[in-house]
Amino acid sequence: MEIIHPTGESLIKTSPVNMRPIPLDTFAGRVHVEWDPQAEVTPFGQMPFFIDFLKTAELYQPWIDDCPLLYTSPNAPSKADVLGTLFLSILSGHRRYAHITTIRSDQVNPNLLGMKQVVSEDSARRAFQKTEENACVEWLQSHLRRCYEPLLYEPWILDADMTVKPLYGHQGGAVAGYNPKKPGRPSHAYHTYGIANLRLILDVEVQPGNQTASSFARPRLWAFLDALPKEAWPEFLRGDCDWGNEKVMAGAEIRNLPYLFKLKQSKNVKRLVEEIWAHRDWVPAGQGWEGVNETLQLQGWTRSRRVIVLRREIQEEVVLTNPKAKKSDQEVIQLEFAFVELMGAAKRYEYAVLVTSLDEEILTVAQHYRDRGDAENIFDELKNQWGWNGYMTQDIKRCQIMARMIALVYNWWSLFVRLAVPDKHAEAITSRPLLLNGIAKQTRHSGQTTITVTSIHGNSQAIQQIFRSLTEFLSWVKRNAEQLDWEERWRCILSRALRFFLGGRLLQKPKWLPATT
Repeated sequence: MEIIHPTGESLIKTSPVNMRPIPLDTFAGRVHVEWDPQAEVTPFGQMPFFIDFLKTAELYQPWIDDCPLLYTSPNAPSKADVLGTLFLSILSGHRRYAHITTIRSDQVNPNLLGMKQVVSEDSARRAFQKTEENACVEWLQSHLRRCYEPLLYEPWILDADMTVKPLYGHQGGAVAGYNPKKPGRPSHAYHTYGIANLRLILDVEVQPGNQTASSFARPRLWAFLDALPKEAWPEFLRGDCDWGNEKVMAGAEIRNLPYLFKLKQSKNVKRLVEEIWAHRDWVPAGQGWEGVNETLQLQGWTRSRRVIVLRREIQEEVVLTNPKAKKSDQEVIQLEFAFVELMGAAKRYEYAVLVTSLDEEILTVAQHYRDRGDAENIFDELKNQWGWNGYMTQDIKRCQIMARMIALVYNWWSLFVRLAVPDKHAEAITSRPLLLNGIAKQTRHSGQTTITVTSIHGNSQAIQQIFRSLTEFLSWVKRNAEQLDWEERWRCILSRALRFFLGGRLLQKPKWLPATT
């Protein structure tokens, strides 16, 4: 007999034969293994605490409601399902849309986010393909601003920097440019602005790989600052040697914005270093450095500016010329750097030249610039633990949308982790196992839903105490919600999350805030 309609794949998967337990012999005796694809379980059993935080802080639902994503087909997925799927994927540390398949078996958390289903990777990838770009930019920038706005009325430093995202396909904007780790590889340039030390992202702009210079980021930076009231401006702008140029410094001076940049080792900068090398007034600059104040006007500058020349002696180190050589074959050599100049026969120094409009002493300014190195830690975390190296599409528009979306979820998670661990920034590689991962099973009885979590972390008792304390605080916020507007509630939550930086005091009430939704 000819079969016109063969048995479908779904019927094969759920047939009684394939659902029978499989007997196995183990060292503990005979066991039977079976599968239950409909069981309400999740590997992210502690996510409900994060969802409670997002709902209490009114961060997640306004983000869904304001999204310009619009479907006209009656068979299309809902906006909540698409954004919820991307949210779960980003939070899980995915780098590719294909990884979305791994969260489709989660039978707990999508429902807690108000989702009806986890959409397919193709639906997630194509979601913003036809959405108007400017509307998406305004939507994501407004919700990024919603996170950090009250913090701008405290003293803060703006870090501007750029990182390279290597590309391996035929994406829009995939152009070969500055790429130190993979020379010649097409890439995108991620121009990023952040709040120093807090590791919060203000904004990120994705540009083609040959647009890595600060000149391509400068228009967006000035637009960002000009849109803020003066009371919310940073104490100063900080960047590396790419930002230490006339147009950036002149733009900052016109706006009365202090700045601190590093200068490139140009011919005239080296001449200045040579001239002051025998200077007797070198003062300690911290961590083995010493510095001296000078005034410099390079060719192309419209005025002379304060520069600080820093130097540090390079100590002799014992190294092996051959990794397999014996200890007796060691020889003493001096470290070699591209920016090292040999001054005299006895000592060798590394040096750096900073240009600044700050009035602080040399030690303070030098420490300010050393603190800028924390910006590289942000890039390392976002690229290797949050997906800035992934989610590739053919057009640069969706790459930009995903970059800002990842930055937003990263900010949400960072503030949530600060509530639990206030004295330091815990990167995702440690905070996810601590506060997210855990095997959980959901049960329902007598109209009550219970989620039973089995923590897989070695310090599970401390984690339970952390969550109990966090839940008590969020419950207190909810009880007082009627007497507080959203801005006051959010300032209260931020004050608790950043109590280590604020010394336990509340954030001051700003004079200007964006309109709430």
